[in-house]
Amino acid sequence: MRIGLVGKPNVGKSTTFSALTETPVEIANYPFTTIEPNVGVAWLPLRENCACKELRDRKEKQGRIAFSSEDDARQGSICQPNSGTCTGHQRLVPVTLVDVAGLVPGAHQGRGRGNQFLSDLARCDALIQVIDVSGSTDMEGNPVGEGGSKPLEEYQFLLDELDAWIVGIVQSSWSRGARRVQSEGEKALAKYLFEQLSGIGVNEQQINAGIQSVSDIHPESGVPWSWGNDELMTLAGTIRSLLFPISVAANKADCVTDEGIWNDLSNIINDSEGILVASSAEAELALRRASKAGLIQLNPVNSRFSITELGEKKLSKEQRNALENISETLSRWAGGGLVGLLSSVVFDRLKRRVVYPVQDETHWLDGEGNILPDAILVSEGTTAKGVAYAVHSDLGDGFIRATDAKSSRVIGAEHEVQNGDIISIHAKT
Repeated sequence: MRIGLVGKPNVGKSTTFSALTETPVEIANYPFTTIEPNVGVAWLPLRENCACKELRDRKEKQGRIAFSSEDDARQGSICQPNSGTCTGHQRLVPVTLVDVAGLVPGAHQGRGRGNQFLSDLARCDALIQVIDVSGSTDMEGNPVGEGGSKPLEEYQFLLDELDAWIVGIVQSSWSRGARRVQSEGEKALAKYLFEQLSGIGVNEQQINAGIQSVSDIHPESGVPWSWGNDELMTLAGTIRSLLFPISVAANKADCVTDEGIWNDLSNIINDSEGILVASSAEAELALRRASKAGLIQLNPVNSRFSITELGEKKLSKEQRNALENISETLSRWAGGGLVGLLSSVVFDRLKRRVVYPVQDETHWLDGEGNILPDAILVSEGTTAKGVAYAVHSDLGDGFIRATDAKSSRVIGAEHEVQNGDIISIHAKT
């Protein structure tokens, strides 16, 4: 899964990327600091306890494991993750983030990084638009101190650029597509659009929805080969809304004195069932860096922290107060900051669920004896066979059956797995 970080230059995308991935990147106060996209992994906390809690509870009741002690560094967790960590039964799973170069008005015509920027987004499952709600930069990303672009203006220009980009792809050989529709009928329109747009990940359902939206919004549009820019922008807007769900990080919110400044944006996003979260990438990055340095133990869900033994030795009173003030500010905002926004995108917008594949359904082990080593995110509606393919294509090709490890019940290929399921795959080798 890939989530793209997008927006105009100099709004804090790279700082947001660094705060979420703990990956150092160039951060500067000028446009186009990022030229090539940065790609990194954000470790996202699951919303529910890791399955190892249920396993520990079973073992404790059976007397097969000692009760967790206060000096247990992992606070009761007994799984052995191949990637990420699990402490206090809070499992972290990987999500790929792509921080692309800033987008300026006219990008679909080649301005700024232009179509290269747009191409970098083609493989993303969803987009998080970082918006400067402090108004300290203009639409080109130049620092202006105050009175810069408005949040709603930033949001709308991104939608317009994405729509115009899709229209540009469609129009590149529109006359040829129109001739096919004239000779072969309206089914040829969907086929033509799929051929043109499949390269950016568009599917047939999204194309059909786009065609229907033209009929609904422009009932007098006539035959497809007579469509103008308005009809094509409607088509593209519908396809874009389905292809790239867009959520918004209202960055630099700690520099805003009047929170009503983004009310218009909030209303529009709520009407479209989107997600808007107030954030301060610089503040969150400061907490992450202190955590990575071992000075604090940070809860990524609520931005609360405790000072470690090393922090007690090294942090000055001023530094402690600064960290406390940052934590207090972030905790006051609804939505959970950047981690909360990413969680909402993955679990609410994209409907991802966690499944634990194991080899030994009795003890929840892999072939090497590791406890619950993998926690994978799958789409809502994924079947047992789909889980097999998510683990390895050979398992999917050779699928025979699966076992629900919690109930020891045998399940078939088309069984729809549920969030938190532990699945053992039986396949031909």
